[in-house]
Amino acid sequence: MIAWLLRRLVQAAFVVLAMTVIVFIGVNVIGNPVDILISPEADQAERLRIIANLGLDQPLWRQYLHFLVGLLHGDLGRSFVFNEPALRLIGQRMPATMELAVTAVLLSIVIGIPLGLYAGLYPDGAAGRSIMAGSILGFSLPSFWVGLMLIMVFAVQLGWLPSTGRGATRELFGVQWSFLTIDGLRHMAMPALNLALGNIALVLRLTRAGVRENLPMDYVKFARAKGLSPARVVFVHVMKNILIPIVTVIGLEFGSVIAFAVVTESVFAWPGMGKLIIDSINVLDRPVIVAYLMVIVLLFIAINLIVDLLYTVLDPRVRLESQE
Repeated sequence: MIAWLLRRLVQAAFVVLAMTVIVFIGVNVIGNPVDILISPEADQAERLRIIANLGLDQPLWRQYLHFLVGLLHGDLGRSFVFNEPALRLIGQRMPATMELAVTAVLLSIVIGIPLGLYAGLYPDGAAGRSIMAGSILGFSLPSFWVGLMLIMVFAVQLGWLPSTGRGATRELFGVQWSFLTIDGLRHMAMPALNLALGNIALVLRLTRAGVRENLPMDYVKFARAKGLSPARVVFVHVMKNILIPIVTVIGLEFGSVIAFAVVTESVFAWPGMGKLIIDSINVLDRPVIVAYLMVIVLLFIAINLIVDLLYTVLDPRVRLESQE
């Protein structure tokens, strides 16, 4: 197990190194921040001084080596606009995005798995067919349109929920969180639901497919023949066998929710990392863009590692292979 874990960590290190090359070069060959950050009225001497201060006068390979050294020391550069460490700016916005993403994933689990189970157990009923039809809408409707409709219905017409912002927060472990206050939960309800709709549909359909595939299996028939209750057959035997693909999808979708919460955060003016990256792209703030992408890469790698570890808990066969 330890050897397997070390091997995965080495693989992750190579992935991070490869992504630093792709991300850094990809960001630095697009646009010229000098044209945006420096006033057109500045003279040539002033322009050269600012370019030197930003480190843009160095060749690309030297900038990359400087970035790589900083990365090893936990420094991803300073923002061109805010003149602050890029990692600090992202860290200030990360709690808002993380609580939104965690809430969205929890909604996809709490809503998607029970609905998928019901649709799998009763596929020919009116409720089961309605659930599957609703899941198609979850895949099909664009998130920005759904967000606008949620604002129009629940904020403008009914006045039940606030339309934008994060609301009141409360400090926990030195970080401000919205879910600790009623006002924060009211502000978080619509963006979290909007972010979770696609994942709910995905988890629902995956759960239904797993149930329909496993119900005719011999081990289910044997469990029923032993006189086990239907609830025990479903929740102990069937659920245990369909959890691996569900855990895989939930893990990958959690990373995707964090990475692609940009649209939802923009629609609801949620002050998270997504809104920060949009503002940084508009002014070509390269250090913030690179730092954001590297944080997302590290999150995906960490999530994949956690999912692999969960495999060994859910499936003894995977545990045996890792020991071998």
